[in-house]
Amino acid sequence: MRQFPGNLRYSTWDGSQQLALDAAEIMSALTDDVIEHGDLRWALRNLMSRGLQGTSLNGLNEMLKRLREKRREQLSRYDLGSLFDDLRKALDEILAMERQRIDEWLAEDESNGQDEGHGNFSDNVLKSVAERSRQTLDELPEDLPGRISELEKYEFLDPDAQRKFLELLNRLRQAATNSFLKGMENLINQLSDGDMDRMKRMLQALNDMLVKKIGGEDPGFDEFMAEFGDLFGDNPPASLDELLEQMRQQMAAAQSLMNSLSAEQRAQLQSLLQDRFDDPELNRELARLMKGMDFLRPEGRQYRFDGGEELSLEAAMQLMNDMQRLDDLIGQVQNAERGGDLGRIDRDLLEQIAGSEAAENLDGLNDLLKALEEAGYIRAKGDNRFELTPRGSRMIGQKALGEIYQRLKRQSLGNHALPEEGRFGERLEQTRPFAFGDAFQLHMPRTIRNAIDRSGPGSPVRLSHEDFEVYRSEMITSTSTAMLVDLSWSMALRGSFQAAKKVALALHNLISSRYPKDSFHVIGFAAYAKALKAHELPFLQWDDYLLGTNMQHALLLAARLLSKEPEGAKQIIMISDGEPTSHLENGQAQFAYPPTPATIRATLRAVRHCTQKGIAINTFMLDRSPYLKAFMDEIARINGGRVFYTTPEQLGEYIVVDYVQHKRTRLGRGRQAS
Repeated sequence: MRQFPGNLRYSTWDGSQQLALDAAEIMSALTDDVIEHGDLRWALRNLMSRGLQGTSLNGLNEMLKRLREKRREQLSRYDLGSLFDDLRKALDEILAMERQRIDEWLAEDESNGQDEGHGNFSDNVLKSVAERSRQTLDELPEDLPGRISELEKYEFLDPDAQRKFLELLNRLRQAATNSFLKGMENLINQLSDGDMDRMKRMLQALNDMLVKKIGGEDPGFDEFMAEFGDLFGDNPPASLDELLEQMRQQMAAAQSLMNSLSAEQRAQLQSLLQDRFDDPELNRELARLMKGMDFLRPEGRQYRFDGGEELSLEAAMQLMNDMQRLDDLIGQVQNAERGGDLGRIDRDLLEQIAGSEAAENLDGLNDLLKALEEAGYIRAKGDNRFELTPRGSRMIGQKALGEIYQRLKRQSLGNHALPEEGRFGERLEQTRPFAFGDAFQLHMPRTIRNAIDRSGPGSPVRLSHEDFEVYRSEMITSTSTAMLVDLSWSMALRGSFQAAKKVALALHNLISSRYPKDSFHVIGFAAYAKALKAHELPFLQWDDYLLGTNMQHALLLAARLLSKEPEGAKQIIMISDGEPTSHLENGQAQFAYPPTPATIRATLRAVRHCTQKGIAINTFMLDRSPYLKAFMDEIARINGGRVFYTTPEQLGEYIVVDYVQHKRTRLGRGRQAS
């Protein structure tokens, strides 16, 4: 680590550092999706899903991938059936201890008989008890539940074996109660008559609360917790709903354990956990609680474990809780990814399961939205929805225009075929010889070059008034433009619609930022034409309901809008991929394919109408069929405008270059633009 002046600290980049979020960079990452789908919510959702490319900020998709991988690791790690092996080992150890004590008793009796030559009464009794105990153990059932059930009635000779058996019974009792209520371990381990009575009263009170809640009465939760709150550990539930949710989760986990076992194993476990307490009334209250909890519908899942690591019964039940929580978290992330609502994810649960890095990554995704909102690109619209601000719309237009400029930098303008000039403008030279009265704005390179050409090379260069060359005075005429964008379904089908939409955004940004005196209209047309507002452009969609390409309506609407503009150049830029297939009759669109003569005549009449009003029509066609080319040539012949045949990939360059090249007319002294 090095210390530099200005209180800045620098260290080696290791990928863990978080850089400040650049709102413009985030907005740029959104642009393509907004243009592609025409939906800000969809674009934000995609951004949350993939994260911010080029940074360490992962999206929900990566989060979901890691959680699913964690789930797969758990399933391939454990052997769920081994929980019975753990219980069998514990029981085998108990039985071994008891058999050893039986053998000791029998061996002691035999020794006493040999020493004295005959056995006394007490020795005979001990021998009889030991032999009966051995016979009982020999006759135990093979199945685990049956063995435990028989041993509950058995009188152990070994105190340590009896203690361990009681511990085993308490483990089963804890597992049974943990199916509903977690944290009863201390109470069960010290299950005296008083403790059993208190547990019974607690279950009765809990069942009564459920009845009252289902009946719509006040359940009396505060009174319940005042009496039994100490049974619920260091973090007791704050409300009955919280307690019921905890119980629902426990029951779902227990059900998941049952679902994940084979039918034989499930029957064994049910037998092991059923009626575990010596008090029949306590067992009845537990059964009543199970029935009363049916209204919560605790649905368990089924897990297929195929690993080899052994589990105890307690570990298996905890594993089911962990798997339930992991699946709940996966569901939360899936819902957040579908709806774009990060609030659906429980941050604390994410940190517990996936670690602090995942939780911090979630914070970073939330910061993306905050950065966009604070920068003024989006604003909240309620119900976790956002809308694009005018600044956001401009940013999208700037991105679209910037992409076109970048492509132009990678290729010379000579790569673009220049169309034939029509009668609506001609580009002039930039400089001319100085004349008296001109503004003295010398073009120094050409002035010096003129002096050298006149007097030859040498130093110093001596200038004369005839060497002076000045920039032409520039007259920037206002231009009114109407862009007609084909919204017919074929544009989307051929992949042309998004390119046309990007061009509309880019040209709007170019005109509003560099030529503020110009006016710009966008008209979308399919079966009908409609004028569009600038803020609608990012969300523009093709029309997949009504068939038709109504150029006639679009041209007439453009002429009406341009006629309201002040004097200056007026032009129509039309983007389409096909001939007209619809026209208006009595205000209704008439569709036919192939185009009828009536549609062709109506469209050409609209072209003549625009021509009479001095409006140039420059058409950018995304198809080159012979019939279409002949029709477009007829439009150019009538109007004098130009026709470009291009591809979606080059459309932006063609239109932007053409607009800029024909925007400015530089006039020299005593000359006129032709």
